[in-house]
Amino acid sequence: MEFTLLPDPEIVTGVLMSELFGHLHLALVEHGAGEVGVSFPQANDVVGLGNVLRIHSANSRLLVIKKALRLGALVGYMEVIGPRGIPADVTYLTVRRVQAKSSPARLRRRLMRRHGMSLAQAADQVPDKAKEMLKLPFINLKSASTDQPFPLFIKQGEQQLQSQFGRFSSYGLSATATVPWF
Repeated sequence: MEFTLLPDPEIVTGVLMSELFGHLHLALVEHGAGEVGVSFPQANDVVGLGNVLRIHSANSRLLVIKKALRLGALVGYMEVIGPRGIPADVTYLTVRRVQAKSSPARLRRRLMRRHGMSLAQAADQVPDKAKEMLKLPFINLKSASTDQPFPLFIKQGEQQLQSQFGRFSSYGLSATATVPWF
């Protein structure tokens, strides 16, 4: 099944994609059960995730997810196609979450807790400049438990000829399971 966000002069595509992905995540929590993967056919590391979100699973599972999506007014900003079959000649890739080690303070606390270091020792091991900044496309989401916004960084792997089975997260992501790339 494929969701194509339509151009809108008043709303940035990234905002619409974040909203759509948030709704998809909620549907996957309720009905995905690790069997639904996602891909972003127009993504690139410079521009972002593009305006197409594709979800992959068995047709019966896709119909359940489609019915569970509560898109409301968001429907007017997109075109939905499918579910449909996978073309015969495809490659496969992983679509996974990448998390930055972005907080030196958090890394220091972890060193202190795990290795019994003092704050000064941990600060020597993890200087302030150790903050990692990712240059990957991302979706802005809000945590259901803390209500805090956070970026979900996404990396699509290299294309491969064979599919790899596995489970997907409630975001439709996996470091090992592949989705068809077409």
